[in-house]
Amino acid sequence: QSQSKGTGSKSTWETPSLKELEEILHSAARSCHHGDEVWPNLYLGDMFMSHDKFGLWQLGITHVLNAAHGKMCCKGSDDFYGTTVTYFGVPANDLPTFDLSPFFHPAADFIHQALTSGGKVFVHCAVGVSRSAALVLAYLMIHHHLSLLSAVHSVQKKRWIFPNRGFLRQLITLDQKLQEERARGLTEP
Repeated sequence: QSQSKGTGSKSTWETPSLKELEEILHSAARSCHHGDEVWPNLYLGDMFMSHDKFGLWQLGITHVLNAAHGKMCCKGSDDFYGTTVTYFGVPANDLPTFDLSPFFHPAADFIHQALTSGGKVFVHCAVGVSRSAALVLAYLMIHHHLSLLSAVHSVQKKRWIFPNRGFLRQLITLDQKLQEERARGLTEP
């Protein structure tokens, strides 16, 4: 039994169930490169691309968000990129039990600040489909006021993504929270 809560308003914003979300993610074309531009000047990719300083320079990347900071496979740090790139590390584990939600707003703000100052951002984890994808979705939801479904569809046009079940649940909670805030007329600080 699924009921739409906001039946009195123009409800184009419906938060999907975990099952619906997984079906949408499974049905997408499996297209992944080492890095894909999923939003203007916002790239989502893997650790291979994160280690390719010349490739990042060629793309004009000014900011790197590493969603697997401190993990064995992802050696990114301020020291690694030097002074040409602003670095932000999120020490996330790709486990359904890991709470990524405390990083949604700081990561979204990092991306937003970089893009609004004319930068180009590369967001990555090990494979570029779970941790980093969840943070990109949160950014689109927080700063571009997209629903979770709209954010997923937007990114899927450019790259196959599949955040783990725990991250999907956390994004569903974020979607509902943002929807409630906007319904009450509150705006993000």
